[in-house]
Amino acid sequence: MASGGQLRLTVTDEKTGELLPCRLHLKNPAGRSRPIKGGAYFHDHVAFAGDIVLKLPKGQYTFEIERGPEYTTQSGYFVIEDHADDTKTVTLKRAVDMAAKGWWSSDLNVQREVRDLELLMQADDLHVAGVVDWKLGAKKAATAKNPAVPSAKIDATTDTVALGGGRFYIPLVGQDRRAGNDILYLNFARPEELTGADDGLSVLGLLKRARDSEKTWIDVAHPFSWDLPVALALGCVDSIELCHDYLGRETTRPNEGDGRRRDAQQLRAPWGNGLWSQQIYYHVINAGLQIPPSAGSGSGDAPNPIGYNRMYVYAGRELEPAAWWEAFRAGQVIVTNGPVIRLDVNGKPPGHVFTSPDGEPVRLEVFLTLSTRDPISYLEIVKDGKLDKSLRIEEWAKEGRLPEVAFEQSGWFLIRAVTDVEKTYRFASSAPYYVSIGAEPRRISRASVQFFVDWLAERRAMLERADKTSGKLSDADASLFDEAERFWNERLAKANAP
Repeated sequence: MASGGQLRLTVTDEKTGELLPCRLHLKNPAGRSRPIKGGAYFHDHVAFAGDIVLKLPKGQYTFEIERGPEYTTQSGYFVIEDHADDTKTVTLKRAVDMAAKGWWSSDLNVQREVRDLELLMQADDLHVAGVVDWKLGAKKAATAKNPAVPSAKIDATTDTVALGGGRFYIPLVGQDRRAGNDILYLNFARPEELTGADDGLSVLGLLKRARDSEKTWIDVAHPFSWDLPVALALGCVDSIELCHDYLGRETTRPNEGDGRRRDAQQLRAPWGNGLWSQQIYYHVINAGLQIPPSAGSGSGDAPNPIGYNRMYVYAGRELEPAAWWEAFRAGQVIVTNGPVIRLDVNGKPPGHVFTSPDGEPVRLEVFLTLSTRDPISYLEIVKDGKLDKSLRIEEWAKEGRLPEVAFEQSGWFLIRAVTDVEKTYRFASSAPYYVSIGAEPRRISRASVQFFVDWLAERRAMLERADKTSGKLSDADASLFDEAERFWNERLAKANAP
């Protein structure tokens, strides 16, 4: 090179001394991200196998090295002089080992090249990835970066592909981003293979077709997707991304795009989008629907690293795809883009239903372990959609447990940890625990059901206004809206809580 030099950077595991795949963020003397050769580079970071040669112009560089949230971050700087040929070794320390306790890191929305996937997953300590294979956009169907995976590589019993180190990915994932929605279809063939046309089904029509397949898992990637109330009413939602691609490592997107927008005065940026997503999810659970939360980074489309937004699924000491799917459906899930929490409530993971058929009150002890690289002031218990208790982190550290949670009527609760990071919304949340007491086993909130009744009416009116020719929905979609209206009105009649 005309000027400058090179640095050989080696990253090792503090405990074993072995090379450690990881992710590097490098900034040049002007404070801008520096593209790097020699690994899998994207946006502002490169994943590499633990050893990389950086050929750089003269100057002072700053760096951050990470390996997912279970390892400490190493940051610092180095100086490159002309003709330099230096070496630097950095060690990373594991702060927590979730897999050793049966919790497996997962990201449902990955849009990176399959050829880089194994390295990317190793570098961010990710065990399960959903890899987007096809997309539907505003105009027509378009394949993503990844062609269909040869069927010989796919495990027919679980629709997954095994990688080294006990990791696997889900290859048949589609994304429908039409009409203010963002919906992921896991284990679902391309729509043109089903319809004979690029874009032959409406959003709702595709949802109904996908639901007819027993293997298909439908993940609402944005809780504020406009057709969420219809999808819920039709039984077409298997999970909802509480930790999604609008929540970034450096910033949070300021609005909801084409989705249903929040009140930006009440829920201000940069935390507003994350809080709005949580409010919507809480309304879903309050309406009596037991749907697990999920997480997706959108890496490759969004600027996030793979696994930045992730979920941990409690599926046993050995990672088996069938057990992972079963545990996911049971709601044995924690989502995070920062803190790592692990819960034990009366010996049970999230998703568990505590019952008291004789109507006696239920009292629950909450034990929690926490690892975080960011400051956290409070741990919070959300009960029936509202903040119930808040505990300063210093108080929790003394006991290792949270305040008792008590129920005299059926309901639900979850644990949330929100960091003090101001530039973006960074948090962790458990999936809900449920409590069933007496003759009314499930809590249905009148206000939360009304929230979806109003949303549905707003959506229908919007679509009818948008059709300049007839001013009404197609017969097929009108029928689905009618079905959704009946569902929510019947649920409103069954409401047994404010």
